[in-house]
Amino acid sequence: MFSFKITKRSKRSRARLGILKTPHGEVETPAFVPVATRGALRTLDNEEAAELGSQLLIANTYHLHLAPGEKVIKKLGGLHKFMRWDRPIMTDSGGFQVFSLGFGRDHGVGKVLQEEREKSIKEDAQPVSVRISEEGVRFRSPIDGTELYLSPEESIRIQEDIGADIMFAFDECPSPLANEEYMRASVERTHRWAQRCVDAKRSKKQALYGIVQGGAYKELRIQSAQVIGNMDFEGFGIGGEFGYDKPSLARMVSAVTDHLPEHKPRHLLGIGHPEDFAYSMKSGADTFDCIAPTHYARRGIAFTSKGRVDLRKPSHRASAEPIDPACKCPVCKTYSRAFVSHLMRAHDNTGGKLATMHNVFFFNALAASLRKKIRSGDL
Repeated sequence: MFSFKITKRSKRSRARLGILKTPHGEVETPAFVPVATRGALRTLDNEEAAELGSQLLIANTYHLHLAPGEKVIKKLGGLHKFMRWDRPIMTDSGGFQVFSLGFGRDHGVGKVLQEEREKSIKEDAQPVSVRISEEGVRFRSPIDGTELYLSPEESIRIQEDIGADIMFAFDECPSPLANEEYMRASVERTHRWAQRCVDAKRSKKQALYGIVQGGAYKELRIQSAQVIGNMDFEGFGIGGEFGYDKPSLARMVSAVTDHLPEHKPRHLLGIGHPEDFAYSMKSGADTFDCIAPTHYARRGIAFTSKGRVDLRKPSHRASAEPIDPACKCPVCKTYSRAFVSHLMRAHDNTGGKLATMHNVFFFNALAASLRKKIRSGDL
């Protein structure tokens, strides 16, 4: 039902081509994975997502648990039938929300810092709105304030009810502001939770990936890769932050992949701006996800072969050229920058939809072009 076959290894880097087989089809790797948080890419229907080249989507366990709830999804035939998507799906574990709703919210930071800051989170610290214990994590619902609880066993139960092809083990995604003592304790707890996820898994139709953590601490990353790599997982996720620049990302991911089973797939969690693609692939990542194409599009930012373009700027008001003259997406074949810019400045949702269509196509096409470079020996 689930398998991964490496079809070519680069002689220039750790990059490799592969075929990821799942119950809902195959994925050519390396591949970009768009984020369908609640079962859809923002502003797009899933037929459009497929037409724009998306092979695999990742949905959010925490948010689907909040609404509509895994019981509803299971009753309606599982996530594939619920969202009318016949291609592979991943679900994360809820581990990222441990950070984003906890220390991330407390300190106003994302998992990737733009500049070095003091490691202010010390061992035994707790975020304001989230409580982390050995047993699991308690949240407050952002919808109505009720208490929500996730443990390794609960996360696996929810993901099995949701029914995605690939699940992730429940972990703590640590803050980039965590000091080494906090990070070490967090990683060791994530390892114990990983084994509990393996023990809790009942579904034989779904693959389970373990997650390597350790932040920007190379020794912890390697230790985590060795521990998680020796557990009974079908593949591996690489989570958390990796330092402050792209070379740091490449060095850290390479250190991790060197200590994971070579024949199993690796997914880079939450890393996937266009400038990250080559670094990720050359470091040995097979799949990687990011909200960038949809998140930026709704704010008027289009990714192009010449860099980012802010479509809200008045300079595009009378431009007859497409968003990207080098792009073959349906938007660039049909509409001018002037039209999309007009919709953006008029706050018409259609503008965000067209920009999203372009960005999703651009990200998928970029991944496909880099696969060709691996195939030809140029990456």
